[in-house]
Amino acid sequence: MASYIRLRQICLVAPHLEPVISHIAEIMGLNVCYRDGNVAKYGLENALLPVDTILLEVVAPIQQGTAAGRFLDKTGGRGGYMAIFCCDDPDERGRHAREMGVRIANVIDHAPYHGVQLHPRDCRAAFIEFNHTAGSDDILGPYPPAGPEWQKSIRKDVTQVLTAVEMESPGPRQLAEHWGKIIGIPVGESKGREPELRLPNCVFRFVPGESDSMSALTFRIGDVAKVREAAKSRGYAVSGNSFVLGGVTFHLS
Repeated sequence: MASYIRLRQICLVAPHLEPVISHIAEIMGLNVCYRDGNVAKYGLENALLPVDTILLEVVAPIQQGTAAGRFLDKTGGRGGYMAIFCCDDPDERGRHAREMGVRIANVIDHAPYHGVQLHPRDCRAAFIEFNHTAGSDDILGPYPPAGPEWQKSIRKDVTQVLTAVEMESPGPRQLAEHWGKIIGIPVGESKGREPELRLPNCVFRFVPGESDSMSALTFRIGDVAKVREAAKSRGYAVSGNSFVLGGVTFHLS
């Protein structure tokens, strides 16, 4: 399998876009770069915020019977919805997934963008998507889902980078091995001996939990105390350097 792969985007799902998206922007010091009208055909609305070169997206159902709505019902609103990776050949990775028994749920072909989404039931925990934008292997290059000028919305004065994604499972090592096989990355270990998948721009850590879920995101922050106070002022319960927003735990480091 081709070796080029990076985390491109994390997608959260919420019952309503507001106030989740505005609270993330205000607390974390991020800017909305785009709202994609194309997701309306899936019964959704969305907004994206760049965290350095990784996009943080929130989607919300605007009609009954959506996949996002079923996800909310199934999880009780807890857990991230989708992990999206850019690579050189999404179709090759889709074929590899099918050979593992992981179904393809959707193919998105809006030139120059091509994406292959895998079935969340087979992936476990969340959707996995592989995509490629023709003519742009530059991490700061064009990325149509984030809008034509997403790079201009990058802010680093408060939140500097998304460093880690936390995955919970009753069998964290088995889930790590499953995702590692799908993505094509060998399972390593953190300093705490937890299984992890290390990408060039982010690490996925796998920890014990009651069910399979994308449970937390870790951000490097310039002034942690300032962000903690911003979360408290908007009514979020802060425990240590963490709080829950948009169905996942935000860890500040």
